[in-house]
Amino acid sequence: MRFASKIGLLLLLLLPAAFPLRAQSTFVTSKDAESAISAESLERDVAFLADSLCGGRATATRGQVEASAYIARRFRSLGLLPLTEGYFSSFVAEGKYGRNIIGLLPSSDHPASDRYIIITAHYDNLGTLGDRLYPGADSNASGVAAMLGIATMFRAMRDAGRTYNRHILFVALDAKQLSMAGANALWAQIAAGSLRDPRTGRPITRRDVSLLVNLDILGSTLSPIHDGRDDYLLSLGNRHADLLTRTNRNYNLYLDLGFDYYGSAGFTDMFLRKVSDQRIFLENGLYSVMFTSGITLSTNREADRADTLDYDILLKRTWLIFHWTERVIQIL
Repeated sequence: MRFASKIGLLLLLLLPAAFPLRAQSTFVTSKDAESAISAESLERDVAFLADSLCGGRATATRGQVEASAYIARRFRSLGLLPLTEGYFSSFVAEGKYGRNIIGLLPSSDHPASDRYIIITAHYDNLGTLGDRLYPGADSNASGVAAMLGIATMFRAMRDAGRTYNRHILFVALDAKQLSMAGANALWAQIAAGSLRDPRTGRPITRRDVSLLVNLDILGSTLSPIHDGRDDYLLSLGNRHADLLTRTNRNYNLYLDLGFDYYGSAGFTDMFLRKVSDQRIFLENGLYSVMFTSGITLSTNREADRADTLDYDILLKRTWLIFHWTERVIQIL
């Protein structure tokens, strides 16, 4: 039985079509989840968040309220469960009120798993400084759009009958621009046991969380790993790089993958452990992986507009992150 179980797991990891699921007399595979999102759906999310209505999404501004309300509506439309009223979790950062948006997609395992993974993307940006609007399309409306796309795909697979052994928390983080205060606030809730599963009331603690996936800048093709390859993706801190490589091939995505920050150990350490939202979780021993397409000359500038991103490439990146996440949670 033990040998058979290992063989089954190997097939799951290597053969994307090997585990069809029956839903209304139709076989559904993980590949079918790709049809749940499109380049157009990702672009709609980015376009709203990068619109002047959101004013660059600086923490504690009217534009940030518009952006957070939009994300909460998207969570509700996906059937994610709120952990707090209206999905919002408020905190104070440098005298300003920020708010994370948190939604739960429960596992459909019976009995239900008591373990979780967290998928995050910060939604704040620089805002409007004087008469200059910093739209923040790539940084980080693209990461939020990818997170919403991944939530859509997991929801579609769950509705089709797929079972998972982890609940998934989707968190849009505020206040990265204020020393990553939103990520710190989320960690403080987990450390204190004040974040509770809305179905059971049970605290979600550090020992219950096995993985954090952070999406930070995912929509550009301006900083390729290799010349002539704009279809690339960086994955930092990934202990399952071989699984990402196999998944990339088996799902015929063939993105140009990198597992450090353009070959620099120093910059890899900086982006993984110092200047992005996974920092606090890594400091507390939680396995955390960052996906990014790298900073560009448009990052944190007025030029970071929605019409400058490549949504076909963002779509492929989102598909790959979903497929990798779906597989890695089976072996954590």
